[in-house]
Amino acid sequence: MRNIAVILGLLFFVLQYELWFGEGSLATVWRLQQDIEQQKTENKKIAQRNQSLLAEVKDLKKGNAAIEERARNELGMIKKGETYIQVVDDTKENKQE
Repeated sequence: MRNIAVILGLLFFVLQYELWFGEGSLATVWRLQQDIEQQKTENKKIAQRNQSLLAEVKDLKKGNAAIEERARNELGMIKKGETYIQVVDDTKENKQE
């Protein structure tokens, strides 16, 4: 009877060891759940970015307003009859010195 109790006790400790420290332990499951949550957050950010880019592509394909806006902002182009005015902020240069 004592041998059976010892064997059952050892079996219990072996199973507990696997639960807490072995492959697929609670710590591993917890870490993987955190990794999944981080990946879901990153996926949401990327999906939002993709939606924004898709909307921009559709806008560029539809009309000239988006193309005109890009030409103004990125290339500094102006329409005929418009006057280009550039404002220079001196405060940044003074702070760096």
